[in-house]
Amino acid sequence: MEKGYSQEQIIILNSRDNVGIIKRDVKKGEKIIIDEEKYQNSIEVKDNIPYRFKIALENIDIGDTIIKSGEIIGKAKEKIQKGEMVHVHNIEGLRGRGDLKNK
Repeated sequence: MEKGYSQEQIIILNSRDNVGIIKRDVKKGEKIIIDEEKYQNSIEVKDNIPYRFKIALENIDIGDTIIKSGEIIGKAKEKIQKGEMVHVHNIEGLRGRGDLKNK
């Protein structure tokens, strides 16, 4: 497992992650600088996002998995643009669901 990194505005826990964790409240239109070319070195924030919430690091299609800490935590219920908040309104959680164990 590749390690993630923490920067001034965002934490990315694993190089496989498609979401990061915001380290302070951010406003729509702000740019988050990321010291990694994989993300084109910045993300434009599409929503007001509170401290410790998730932000999409890339465009995510309906049904795509949401990956945080290198682990699948959910599935997109709708298209999520790079820079949008990722939360219960646009993902279906898959962690801790006993109904999925045998599927």
